[in-house]
Amino acid sequence: MASWAPSASEVAAPRRRPRPVARPRIAGSAAWIAVAGLLLAGVVFLNVAVLRLNLQMDDLGAQRTQLRAQNAALASELSSAADSLKIEAQARKLLGLEPAGPDRINYLDLSK
Repeated sequence: MASWAPSASEVAAPRRRPRPVARPRIAGSAAWIAVAGLLLAGVVFLNVAVLRLNLQMDDLGAQRTQLRAQNAALASELSSAADSLKIEAQARKLLGLEPAGPDRINYLDLSK
């Protein structure tokens, strides 16, 4: 039996793939780090802004509560000041006024 073996000229040397050129990835990494830093800084600034708004809302809520209490006190004072018996007593005491009796009431007839 004869065997067949390729000759040296028939056997091609295996092709080697070219090695990829090593590129410095520092520039790309630095860019990603810068982007991540900017995003984190934005989140921090946003949180600070929200915190300031919450503090303002708390102050405004306390002020609103105080104003409602003042309004209630003023409404009570107004209702007591508009009391007709109190007004009559002050008119007697301060101005010396007396209520008019039935004999002192005169009516005008405007139809004539």
